[in-house]
Amino acid sequence: MSHLRTYVEMTSPEELVPGREVDDVKLTPIDDDHELIKDLERRIGAPYGWKSATRPDEEWTGILADPLRRRWAVRHHGEPVGLVELAPRADPGDGRSETEVEIVTFGLVPEVVGQGLGGHALTLGLRQAWSLHDDVRRVWLHTSTQDHPNALRNYQARGLRPYRTEERP
Repeated sequence: MSHLRTYVEMTSPEELVPGREVDDVKLTPIDDDHELIKDLERRIGAPYGWKSATRPDEEWTGILADPLRRRWAVRHHGEPVGLVELAPRADPGDGRSETEVEIVTFGLVPEVVGQGLGGHALTLGLRQAWSLHDDVRRVWLHTSTQDHPNALRNYQARGLRPYRTEERP
C-alpha cells in the first residue's frame, strides 16, 4: 500500500505561528538517555507503523552515536510524553556555511494525543530548531499519511509550508 509524503519548511523564525500555550509543557534535553529515546520513539511510532518502532537495538547504535543530532523529551507535568529530534546540516546547495535543521522526529505518545499538547510542543520544538545555531536559515521535516491524521494540519498551523509531495510504496 502506498502513502503520500509531504515535505514542509520554514525559512525564517518570524514565520512561526505559536500554538496555544499549555501549562507545564517543557522540552528537556535527553541526548544521553538512550533508553528513554528508544522508548519514546517506539511508543510514538507504533500506532502508525513507523519502522523505528520496531527497530532492533543493534540498529540504534549508529543513530544514537550521531554527534550532530539533538533530542529533547516533551514533558507534561514532568512526565516524558513526546520527542523532538533535530539534525542540523550545512546546506550543500549554495556553498555557504548557513545551516538547515531537519526535524527528524516529532510526536507524542498515544496516551496524551488529543489533549491539546501538540501545537505548543511543536512550537517549542521549532523554537529549539531555530536556536541550534546562529546561521540557521531553514527548518524542515516530512510527514506522511502514515503519521497522525492531524500532523500536517498542525505543521501548517505553526507556519510550515509544503514544498514537495511524493507517493511512496
